[in-house]
Amino acid sequence: MRVNRIQLKNFRGIEAATIVLPKHTVLIGDNNTGKTTILEALDLALGPDRLNRFPPIDEHDFYQGRYLAKAPNGRGQVAEDQPIPVDSGWSEVTEPAGDGPAEAFRIEVEVAIVDLSEEQKARFGYYVEFWDAKADRFYNEPDPKGIDPDHITEALRVTFQGWYDADEDDFQGKTYFTQSLNKGDTPDEFRKKDKEICGFLYLRSLRTGNRALSLERGSLLDIILRLKEVRPQMWEDTIDKLADFTVAADPELGISGILVSINAALERYIPKEWGVEPHLKVSKLTREHLRKVITAFIATGDGNHAAPFYRQGTGTINMLVLAMLSQIAVDKQNVIFAMEEPETAIPPYAQKRIVHEIRSLASQAIFTSHSPYVLEEFTMDETVVLSRNANGKLCRKFINLPRNLKPKAYRQGFRTRFCEGLLSRRVLIAEGETETIAFPVVCRRLAELNPSKYKSLEALGICTLNAGGDSKVAEMAKFFKGLGKLTFAICDKQDVKVQNSIKAEVDLLLMHEKKGIESLVIQGTTDTALQRFASALEWPLHLSQKYPDPVANAHDALSEYFSWAKGNLGLADFLAQCTEDETPEWLRNACRNLKQVCEPTQAEDEVVALTTAEFELGAATDEADC
Repeated sequence: MRVNRIQLKNFRGIEAATIVLPKHTVLIGDNNTGKTTILEALDLALGPDRLNRFPPIDEHDFYQGRYLAKAPNGRGQVAEDQPIPVDSGWSEVTEPAGDGPAEAFRIEVEVAIVDLSEEQKARFGYYVEFWDAKADRFYNEPDPKGIDPDHITEALRVTFQGWYDADEDDFQGKTYFTQSLNKGDTPDEFRKKDKEICGFLYLRSLRTGNRALSLERGSLLDIILRLKEVRPQMWEDTIDKLADFTVAADPELGISGILVSINAALERYIPKEWGVEPHLKVSKLTREHLRKVITAFIATGDGNHAAPFYRQGTGTINMLVLAMLSQIAVDKQNVIFAMEEPETAIPPYAQKRIVHEIRSLASQAIFTSHSPYVLEEFTMDETVVLSRNANGKLCRKFINLPRNLKPKAYRQGFRTRFCEGLLSRRVLIAEGETETIAFPVVCRRLAELNPSKYKSLEALGICTLNAGGDSKVAEMAKFFKGLGKLTFAICDKQDVKVQNSIKAEVDLLLMHEKKGIESLVIQGTTDTALQRFASALEWPLHLSQKYPDPVANAHDALSEYFSWAKGNLGLADFLAQCTEDETPEWLRNACRNLKQVCEPTQAEDEVVALTTAEFELGAATDEADC
């Protein structure tokens, strides 16, 4: 079985979303896009233990924290504690006419599950529907013969609903069989046992390893014991043994004497029946407390010393988690693993092994990741690029390579050219290697010198990528713009045709009129800056012979040096030692214009005008076209 589609309404930062998932997938996007939100939503709908927490949701799980609708009198009102039919349109809350009640906001997570096992078909037969894999929708036609093609398969649909209960003054949440929501006032719940048969397991990067080998409810060890139907009859015996053990009873330690004096004081004020004779025990002597304190120990090194498993290295803990996941998969045979950032504290070769093993063990594996070594283990069809606009609409963007980029070249340059852009919210396409290296340096330098006027590209969430030539800028920008990224470009003066092609694909074009960025810098800086850099530079032999006194001939000597060191750190090193006034005006304005587009504080027509440059501001917006 696997999750094929998830629909969300009013959950956390997502007002609405419909995401179709492949069998194995990695969710990628900039931070705070919605990757973890999707996994949390799946856990609400399918996680067998999630709804045991009380409350299962809180105020911050509602989109923009809104869980009460405004009544005509301006006061908050809530709907009655009843499930809402799936087609009721409740997510669009409007002001009621007259004095009628207003409807409250609710969280809704609908999950479509396909590739059902025979056991699942038998258990959920009454609620089994049919899924059209070609159209990515449920088959609802009245003709029974329409389900015969191979692309029409059995599917199950479940819906989690979360709401604020006014009578209880608290939050409630339940998962239902979706079809039953439209049949009467008492829909059928999708209960814990049903969820266990579906086999969804959500592994949080910060929590899973710290609880793996404990007996806490929901830990990996607890899951394995439940799958094997092992019920350890250990609690009473353990409690009896611990009850006979008193801590610090030896009078020489001094603690028992203090307790005796406390007991004497108690006897002066209260009768014996109220409780006397305090003494220390090693535990609260309850099952729940023992579950929290019983921990597996692991030997470290070659000696006999053992330490709690959670005190091992993070990489060791992560590999321990992998070993335990393999046990769960072998026992259950049909399990969906959702894992956050498997690369944490793991070297690249081990990251690849984790992904490979999980994919082979699970009926479906869903990852989130920021690691190129993890991402390159997935095909383009398996890579789900998420984009969320300012109105809370989340959608999937498909990776479509530009015409001049072959799949082989994409794979070969994935780590160095494409991965960073896929994981970023904003992308700056640079014409060549020199611009790719030097422009982030000058923005960082200006931000250090005058943080009120400038920001580094990193602080603006912009990654800089090398297009590998002016003819490739437009196609590369088109690629990232199609993924919902805010795109910029920086290049030399281009002819009208190339210039227009770039403008059509970017939100902001930074184009100067010089022949090369080296000329722009040499002609735009001061003699003092050139001479200072020339005096500190270790000159290559061929240039030191040509210019015996490079300081006196700093202009010409550095022009040749920057050309010789093109694509290296030469120009970047020079800009890194310039003051604000020594930085060419065009570069200063370019940095300010990028800041203005990413963090607008004034009208767009007041954006700083670039001198001796072509400046074009397109539809600069942080909202992805979903």
